Amino acid sequence: MNEYKYEVVVYWDKADRIFVADVPELPGCMAHGQTKTKAIQHAEAAIALWIQTARADGISVPEPRGRILHA
Repeated sequence: MNEYKYEVVVYWDKADRIFVADVPELPGCMAHGQTKTKAIQHAEAAIALWIQTARADGISVPEPRGRILHA
């Protein structure tokens, strides 16, 4: 599996009792899992699918920004 350089934000969803992995740089790209590790693994697969779909639809794929620090 590829290791993408996009930021992934993982948080606990109390209502559904799962970890959610959100990829803010790719609109609508998110995944979930019973553990943080699984949520991140699923996010990697979601990122790959997001990129594949965007390219097929002629949508530009943003370059990973990395962490942006605010002064």
